[in-house]
Amino acid sequence: RSQLFLLVLRRASGDLKMPFVSFEHIAREWRCKFSSDADNASLMAAQAKLEDILAGLSSIEGVVSVQRIVCGGCLDFKVVTKLTKKAFEDWEKAGFAPESDFLSALKAIAGISNIETQTYTLEDVKMNKKDIKKAQEKKDKDQAEKPQDEKPAEDPAKKLKKVIKEGGKRGVEIEGAADMGGLQFFCTSVDEPEGDVALLVESVKAMNAKSDPADEERKGGSGHIGKMVFSAGTSQLAIVAYVPEEKQGELVCEEWLAKVVGVHAGGKVLKAGKDYSTGCIPTDADKGVFPLKIREGLILEANNFLRSKGLFPEDN
Repeated sequence: RSQLFLLVLRRASGDLKMPFVSFEHIAREWRCKFSSDADNASLMAAQAKLEDILAGLSSIEGVVSVQRIVCGGCLDFKVVTKLTKKAFEDWEKAGFAPESDFLSALKAIAGISNIETQTYTLEDVKMNKKDIKKAQEKKDKDQAEKPQDEKPAEDPAKKLKKVIKEGGKRGVEIEGAADMGGLQFFCTSVDEPEGDVALLVESVKAMNAKSDPADEERKGGSGHIGKMVFSAGTSQLAIVAYVPEEKQGELVCEEWLAKVVGVHAGGKVLKAGKDYSTGCIPTDADKGVFPLKIREGLILEANNFLRSKGLFPEDN
């Protein structure tokens, strides 16, 4: 039975060209059921029999590990011995000693039942940090290259309405946060423009709009606060920088934006202005540049530039 098992494994790993079942180790499992009667007396007896053979089992040439598995729910007691492939073949020729003696000892214990053996491959497939990083980069690249399901085109007027509504709410949040922290500039992101530069400009304008006291829901109100706003889409990260007139002597809008888009190759300033400047950074799967992935780092970069100008508080 074991020779047939090894033959099947060899074919699976070689002749059938299926590398995903390649292996270097084989394990032999001894298992049984124990009874919970008498405070698990049969389990304790099985453990004692394991301890009697454990030193000899562990010293077998090629043994990589010996594991004990106990399940209190299904009353399983298992011993799994893992060896290199070559060592397993040698152990098989020796009759898997001390298997026969151990199983006989288990049979003699009252409360032990369903004694069985099984052979299978056993490989450690846990990734190291380097492999995890490679796998994540491949996943990101595959996702970026995967054809996106085309969504029905949204009514431009309805989309613009959503953009302005989100921008107006964010303006109120910016005003409150800036006033509380004594900030002159603020960096943030919005979702609705979805990487569209023109829509992001409308979002920022909604943030800067003067609040109307008559409105039931307050909107905008942050036109006196300089800001850099980001919006991630599938194909690019859109960025809009805004510097109010009274702060243009302290900060050049285009210079601020150029510093941020220059962090990644392909980033560019699309339109330079004293108050509004726009730019974008295109997705580049080969270089690991993905809008959502780089966004937070660029917000930090924008804040650090402000710090270098003495326009943003230092971290505590």
